[in-house]
This record gives sequence, structure tokens and C-alpha cells, in this order.
Amino acid sequence: MSLKALKSELSGELYDDNLIKSIYATDASVYRKLPFAVAYPKNKDDLKQLIQFAKTKNTSLIPRTAGTSLAGQCVGDGIIVDVSKYFTDIINFDEKNKTITVQPGVVRDALNNYLKPHGLFFSPNTSTSNRCMIGGMVGNNSSGTTSIQYGVTRDKVLEMHTILSDGSEVVFGELSTDEFQEKLKQDDLEGQIYKTIFTELKSEVVQKQVLNHFPKPEIHRRNTGYAIDELIKTQVFSKSNSKFNMCKLLSGSEGTLAFTTQITLKLDKLPPQEAVMVAVHFDSIKNCMQAVESLMEHNLYACEMMDKTILDCTKHNKTQQDNRRFIIGDPKAILMCEVRAETIEEVDKQAQNLVNTIESTGLSYAFPTLKGDNINKANELRSAGLGLLGNIIGDKKGVACIEDTAVALTDLANYINDFSDLMQKHNQDAIYYAHAGAGEIHLRPILDIKKSTDVHLFRLITTEVAQLVKSYRGSMSGEHGDGIVRSEFIEFMIGQDNYNILKRIKFVFDPENIFNPGKIVNALPMDENLRYVSDRQEPEIETLLDFSKSLGILREAEKCNGSGDCRKLPEFGGTMCPSYRATRNEKDTTRARANALREFLTNSEKINKFNHTELKEVFDLCLSCKACSSECPSSVDVASLKAEFQYQYQKENGVPLRSKLFAYNNRFNSIGSKVPKLSNFVFSNPILASLIKKSIGIASKRSLLLISNTSLDKYIKRIDSQTYNKDYIKKIYLFNDEFTNHLDTSIGIDTLELLTALNYQVEVVKNEESGRSFLSKGLLLQAKNFANKNVSIYKDLISKDTPLIGIEPSAILTFKDEYLKLADDKTSAEAIAKHCFLIEEFIQQEIDLGNITPDQFTTQEQTIKFHGHCHQKASSNQLSSFKVLNLPKNYKVTIIPSGCCGMAGSFGYEKEHYEVSMQIGEQTLFPAVRKATQDTIISANGTSCRHQIKDGTQREAKHPITILKEALL
Repeated sequence: MSLKALKSELSGELYDDNLIKSIYATDASVYRKLPFAVAYPKNKDDLKQLIQFAKTKNTSLIPRTAGTSLAGQCVGDGIIVDVSKYFTDIINFDEKNKTITVQPGVVRDALNNYLKPHGLFFSPNTSTSNRCMIGGMVGNNSSGTTSIQYGVTRDKVLEMHTILSDGSEVVFGELSTDEFQEKLKQDDLEGQIYKTIFTELKSEVVQKQVLNHFPKPEIHRRNTGYAIDELIKTQVFSKSNSKFNMCKLLSGSEGTLAFTTQITLKLDKLPPQEAVMVAVHFDSIKNCMQAVESLMEHNLYACEMMDKTILDCTKHNKTQQDNRRFIIGDPKAILMCEVRAETIEEVDKQAQNLVNTIESTGLSYAFPTLKGDNINKANELRSAGLGLLGNIIGDKKGVACIEDTAVALTDLANYINDFSDLMQKHNQDAIYYAHAGAGEIHLRPILDIKKSTDVHLFRLITTEVAQLVKSYRGSMSGEHGDGIVRSEFIEFMIGQDNYNILKRIKFVFDPENIFNPGKIVNALPMDENLRYVSDRQEPEIETLLDFSKSLGILREAEKCNGSGDCRKLPEFGGTMCPSYRATRNEKDTTRARANALREFLTNSEKINKFNHTELKEVFDLCLSCKACSSECPSSVDVASLKAEFQYQYQKENGVPLRSKLFAYNNRFNSIGSKVPKLSNFVFSNPILASLIKKSIGIASKRSLLLISNTSLDKYIKRIDSQTYNKDYIKKIYLFNDEFTNHLDTSIGIDTLELLTALNYQVEVVKNEESGRSFLSKGLLLQAKNFANKNVSIYKDLISKDTPLIGIEPSAILTFKDEYLKLADDKTSAEAIAKHCFLIEEFIQQEIDLGNITPDQFTTQEQTIKFHGHCHQKASSNQLSSFKVLNLPKNYKVTIIPSGCCGMAGSFGYEKEHYEVSMQIGEQTLFPAVRKATQDTIISANGTSCRHQIKDGTQREAKHPITILKEALL
């Protein structure tokens, strides 16, 4: 059977094109292997077809869910089998027995949202919990912050439905000794598996050999090879009362033994509701490690560590600024120790006892206590730690290779001392973070794996750390799995005889080696198949946008480390990534776009390396919302990458007519504003509007914006002679953007009237349009021209005392973002950016200064629901709009947690994008608006957002400034 024939047989999808293969060539590790194909199976029959095909064609199947593996588990040259799209059902929930049965593509946090009303949760908690999936957690035997209290994934797996390598369906679960003996009588593959397990492990000599060479039993985070040490603890092999369960072996097996289709999990009661976190600050790693053992004598629910490198990375990430407020001084390390109880009195008592212990050690210089949302903020900072490592500028990065070692808690301080000595020997300043209370510190050397010298260090350091870990009888892999990076060391860690047992177990499960080969046994070399070819001359890519802060566009794309934050779903908040949330396709993630661009810029042999239709496809559904620039821990700016791609691609392929029409829309609006009644008749007449839409590719269901009766330019000329109070508070410059000027003139007028009434002198000079429409279509030369002209206009006008204020977020925020990458006069552009504000930001600052007070506004009651613009969320702060709307004393304002509205300028107009646009709106925004009562005011500060709300809900949304102006006394 050919791939084409297989594709026709599957209910799901199968791809073998260059784009999809390049996207799936990497996970969150340092490895890269181009797969043979990528499958999205819909059911078990699809999986059986894939298994049969793999056997027939001598290829392999690499199971994948969210693709956040750090050790290369999801990388392979066979068929990547992505179950994250269709295997996503919760099959059965037994509240009484506290169990739940799910398919492998269920997201961990989504599962816990489902369970929360019942007072239960699935306790293993990784830093990727808002996108990682149960199948991946079982495959890796994930642990996370909760393991010191609740255990690891392996402890929670009760039953697994699997498909074996011969295509047979087998359910693995608990077996008594008698039931196990019955399994030995079977003549099928399942029976052979049980016979092999029994034969290999029944000898007391072998059992002693396993116990002597596997990690110390008190280390509960242990993934070194297959967990045969867990199997010999059962009644089949010992005097234990514990039943045998093959799930112990399958957990942590990384999809190398069978394909899992269904998992039954044991649940825990939710933790006690009252919590206090003590953030213990240290001036050295040594002091931090010495404190852990004494702190763990308390009943901690978490004991997590972050070092200075991680903390410093967060300084430059917009999203993390507020989360850093608890940090005192410049600590070398922080231990985040959490206690819990059912009452405030009891949890405060526990926290005080913990503080007393800290003080008695004399090892910490500060230990602030956190409660409520401040605990969540600190945990968000910790969770972002891994991705934030990508913020290190240049080719040197914190590399995952030795980051998953675990030792007994009593050995931790000495182990870290020895480890630090080892790092100093190699002139390494390693990164330390994660699960101190579990004896596991994520340690990362900083290496440039583009250089052969550092690839040599990569192997050397890993080898020496393996020797160190073995000397403490620790685990080389605590929770991140063996994958490619550590499988090579399993034989050394557990001994040849034990390793041979693992090989024979693999062989009986999978004799033709079709399930994820090269992982755990018969390992691939850990220093081959890397993302980068050592000592290769990396291409120098010339761009029009200035990517020098990232050392070029290629390194901007390389900042993506694959952590997969862009796969989080709407229920978990934020905006990134709206297109993925609509389609649930990996192709439509921020990660895919960065990876695809890296692949083609690096490997293309074309003169113009951007000239690939594959790149056009991967960027097609990018809405340029900019959420990735702030929500992605590595701050990968895909909106800028897309703009540069469009510019470069269109050099070779021309600019489509529709793109030109959208880009030059301000020119057409200017013409239309001369005869607004005629223009609006054409735009609103069903027949004429339909002809316009059809002729240029606008969605038939999309309404056309109407021209204002007068432009703001004309209005300003009419009032230009007005005089201001000589005792005005401040002089400000208002940027008359192209959208306000012709489409939302009334909002511009409201702004002028409001600011004047509040005693500000508002100056409006003749400026150019922002260039936003040109940026969105990749017409960067035109956008650069506008940037240069506007910088020239304002460079001698704007200062701390005379700021530049704007109404439309997408327009005014170009001064703070794209102009810094476009303008020739960088110094002036940066100076303007420092004193450039969205109108709500400016008013909030004036409120804080006491220049604007609630007494100036109505006391009537009003309920308002506010939706913020994506660019405001990414480059500014929507809390300013919230505070401004709350200025009148009796206004009750809530922010709709809506992410992107889905309109994104011209995106929502385009016929091929309309359905996705509306799907995005339906995720959170439209339902929230529809639920609002008719007397609730809907507010949105973006032109596109108000248009989308109108088309999606038939509700008119007001700009916050209009609401505030109407509230003036």
C-alpha cells in the first residue's frame, strides 16, 4: 500500500508534504528528524491501519500529543501519529470511586476544570499543564510540582486500553496472582508478553540485581528505562499485597511498547483550600540546597526552586512583570514553599512554623509570604521558567540534557555541590530550577550546539553527570523521560544485565520495532540529529524590518524552543494563538510558524529563501494579533516575522489586488469622505455591496464599514480657532489615525471634547497615517515611508511633558513597536515611543496623579463589559481601559476574557478567512456579549473589534472614551 492509498483508507488525515513534515521535525528538545509522514487518526481502526502499514513498509510510528517533550521523544523519521486533535474525549467519570477514563488527547488542565465542581483533580502538574495531554503525561510518567504530596503519573494509572504491534486490542489493568497465571496460558501476543515478564523477573537473583542497580527506592521521580523495579514489588514476584499492573511498565515507556487509546486514572480530592506560600530568598545556590532538607520536614504541598538566570529572563517579558513583585533584592535562588490547610488559622500557623525553621537555619536573607492571587502569580513565573530560557539572545542556550536528574533528598546538597564543581571545571554557569523538594533540580548547561566544540561538551557533560548521578544511585531522568538525550545512558545507569531485560521486553512487545524506535533501548546517539548542523555557515538573511535585537530574523525564529504555550485553549485565558484555538491544527500555532520559517530560511537553496508557498500557507491564518510577543515565554514575534515574509515573498510573486486595496484603504476612504452619503449608499445597498464583495474576495456575510459624515481633519479645521484655558494641566498631541479620521470621527470628537473639558490642551498636527494597513499586507516600503515621516513630524514635539496620545490601538502602538524596526532615525523613534500612549493609558496616569477625579463624572449606576484590543494586550495593558471605565463611582466594569475577537483588520473580511474569524469570535467574545443584558454597555477600543461584535452579535460597542465623555458632568 502506498501513502496515497493509506490516506484514502483513513477516516482521519495523513500528510506527507514538506510543510507539515518540517513542522513535526522537532518537539521541545534539541533534536530534529524529518518524518516520513504525519497522521491525525480519528479512531482505533485508523491506528490499526497505521500499524499494519508501518510493518509492511518497514517504517515506524511516533506517538505525539502536545509535542512538548524535552528529550526528543516525539522526534523520528517514521510516521508521526498526532492524537491531539481527535482522541480528546472524556469517556467515563466515576465520582464515587474517584476514577475517570479519558482518551490520550485530553488536556490536563481541561480535565481538572471538568473535575473541579466534584471536588476532585488529577494531581500530577507539569509546567505545561494548560496544553500537555494525558497520553503524553503517561508516556513520560510526568510529575510536576505536586509529586511530594500526591505522587507521579504512574501512581495514578489504573487501566490502559492499547493496540499492540500485531494490531490486537488489549486492556492492561490490575491482576491478582491467579489472574496473572491465567494470562500466562494465552497463546496470543498478550500471553507472550506476560510470559516474558514472568520469565525475566521471577528469579530472586534478578530481582536483587534490579533493586541494587535501579535508583534508590525513596526517589519517587524515576524514569530510567522501563519500570521493571515497580513490577517486582507486586504479589506476583514478592510477598507484597499489591496486585500486578502492566500500566506501571507502560507509564514512562514513551510509546515504545504499545499504542494507547484510553486511560483510566485514579483521582485525588482537591487540596485544602487555604494556602500560604513562603518565597525563601537565598544569596547562593549552596545555601538554597542546604535549606531544602529541613524545610521538607514540614508538610509542604510544593517546594520549587528558581535561580537568578531564570529570574533575570523574566525581567524582559511583558507578561511576567507583575508576577515579579514579590522578589526582594537580587537573589541567586528562591525556594517557593507552599503549605495548605482547611482554615486560615491553621495555614497561618503552618506558615509561621516554616518561617521559624527558615530563620533558625540562617541561610535565607528574605522570606516574604504570599496569599491568594499572589501565589498564582509566583507559580506563573515559575511555570514560564522553561520557555523564558529562550530569551537568552544569541546562539548559546540552556540545553536540556542533564536537566532531569533526581537524587534522594538527603543527597541533594552534596550532589549539587559536586555538580557545581563539575560545571566550573567546564567553565559553565549552569541554570538551576524546579522541584527541590523532590530531590530534582532542572540543571542546564549553556551551550551553542551550532558549534562542534559545544556539541562535544554536550556529550561530555551529560556523560560526567551520568557518572555523578550513578554515584548517588540517583535517576538520570526524573520526569522528562529518556527520549534521545538520555536513552543512551540507561545501560550505564542500570547495568548491562538489567538493560538486556529491557531489550527483551521491548522485543516481545514490538518485535519489528515499529513503536518509537531509538528511545529507551537500542538508543539513537544523543549528539546526532540535532536541530542544527555543527559548524555550518548559517545563512545571513537581509530584512527590511530591523531584527537586530534578536541578532537577525533567523535567530528570532530560533527563539522558539517548542514549549507549546501557543497551544493553550481559550478556557485558560490569554490570546495566543487564536488560529490554533479555532482549527486545533499544529500548523496554525505560533510554534509551527517559527519552526517552518527556521526550516526554510536555513535549508532553502533559493536566492530569496522566503519564496516558498509552504511559508505562505503556514502564515495564512496568522492574525498578527501580537499575543506571541508577550505571551510566548520566549517572546517570539510572529507578527513581525509574517510581515517580513509577506514583503520578501511578494518581491518575487507580486502583490495581490485585494491586498493593495486593503493596504490603500485610507486613500479610498479619503475619497469616499468627500461624498459620504453616496459612499455609504453603495456600501449598505445589498446589491451594490454584494458586487463589491464578490469582485474583490470579501465574505458575503461580512458588512462593509460606513464612512463618517465628516472627517476628523475637517472637524479640527472648523474648531481650530478655539482657545484653551491658560491654566491647562498639560499639553498633549493627539495622533489623528486613519481609522478615526474617516470611519470613527465621532470617537475622535469625543476625545477632543473630553480632554478639553478635563482641562488639557490638545494639539493635532497634520500627520501621516500609521501604516498599519500596509504592515498587515507586507507592504513594508510604504509602511517605512509613513514611519519615517511620522517620526520626523513628532521628533521635536514629543517629550515627557508633551506626550503623544492615540485612540485606535493598532495605529498608535505602531510607534512603540513597528516604528522601532522601520524608522531610519532610531534615536528619535525610541524617544517618541517612550512618551507615546494609548488614550486610556494617558487618562489612567492622570487619574493616578490626581489630575482627573471621579467627582467630574456622573454618579448614575451603569454596567459595562469591556473587550480589549489584541495589540493593547500585547504592547500595553488593558487594565488602563478597565480603570478608566471604573472612574465614575457607580460604574461596574468587567473585562471579557476574550482573547482575539477574530477580525484582525482585513483578515475577517477575506472570504477564505471569514469562517475562522467567526469561530474565534464564538470562543468567548460573542457568548459573553450575548449573555449581557440590553442595558449593559458593551465596550471595545478597537475599530475591528467593534465591527466584529456588531457582525457577530448585532450589538453596538462603544469606545471607552465615548462612555467617559457621556459620563461627564
